[in-house]
Amino acid sequence: MWLVALQCSFVLATLIQLGFWLGLFSRLAFYRKEKPPANLAAAPGVSIIICAHNEAENLRNFLPSILQQDYENFEVIVVNDQSVDNSNAILLEFQKNYPILHTIIESNKELPGKKSALSKGILAAKNEILLLTDADCFPNSSYWLSSMVAHFSAETPIVLGYSPYRKENSPLNFFIQYETVYTATQYFSFALAGLPYMGVGRNLAYAKTIFKEQDGFNKHLHIASGDDDLFISQATLRYPAKINMEPLSFVYSIPKESWKSYYYQKCRHLSTASSYRPVHQFLLGLLAWSHLWHYLSGLALLIFCSTCLPLIATGYLVRIGMVSFMYWHIMGKLQRPELRLWTPLLDAGYCLYYLIFAPALIINGSNYKSSWT
Repeated sequence: MWLVALQCSFVLATLIQLGFWLGLFSRLAFYRKEKPPANLAAAPGVSIIICAHNEAENLRNFLPSILQQDYENFEVIVVNDQSVDNSNAILLEFQKNYPILHTIIESNKELPGKKSALSKGILAAKNEILLLTDADCFPNSSYWLSSMVAHFSAETPIVLGYSPYRKENSPLNFFIQYETVYTATQYFSFALAGLPYMGVGRNLAYAKTIFKEQDGFNKHLHIASGDDDLFISQATLRYPAKINMEPLSFVYSIPKESWKSYYYQKCRHLSTASSYRPVHQFLLGLLAWSHLWHYLSGLALLIFCSTCLPLIATGYLVRIGMVSFMYWHIMGKLQRPELRLWTPLLDAGYCLYYLIFAPALIINGSNYKSSWT
């Protein structure tokens, strides 16, 4: 009896996975990217906001790519959040050559994360369109700003951008590249289906009016993270969001260099999941469960049921064939074609991600309330 139940659960998990990839992620696989406008003469004003905590070297290296965007009407606001390095001196030096740069000193040590600093930067912005990124990020081109604005409108005042990590030659970086693609596959596809649940604060635009109407981050101010995902989940109950898949708009970030630092970063990112809307918790939980159980139940059948090999092989090949087909298109759009041939291995290895981080969120989720770096 238990063997029949295991077979049924394997088939069910496989069918659910096929449903996600065919019904949801295919929206991204076959999505047609939009091009930025050719004429920016009447470009609306934009306020780029960056929060920085002890980011002196990153500001020195990456801030010029922000300040030198090919756009006529924008300002850059850097909120120097309790830095004890020479960030302030570097910012003052930049201000001599770039009058569009404004700096704010944040000294609030009571609130967790960067929400207080980000709120201060947003409230100081003079423009309606807000474009957010981080100090350790650099745009893929000088047309990042114009591309994000091209997707912005009164009807869709929220734009979800893509922020991959810089390529490096290490096994950790290879996995980070894949995990970033898979995360983007999820939140872009959900947005295309009319169920947006997050954006990434490294590349995100929305109207200042929305921030004020949503009372800022006050509904989840006690949580260190959530300035991007929880805010977007909250704001899109009323306002639609558009995705931007144009490579010119990609914003690259510096990846973690050790498994330990990556572990703590992901624990912090995922610690907001319990605050997602019920529909998102259910769908994302179902996605993770079906993915993991597809492999675990298949492995169990392989061990305990010698006659189940045709069922296992059929289920695995049909699913991985579908996943590989969709990823072939998605990885091309996200400029990570080198991952395509590794899809079967990475897809199976991602189960370790679930096994490692699920208990980590339960045990350690409450420990990530003070740091936002």
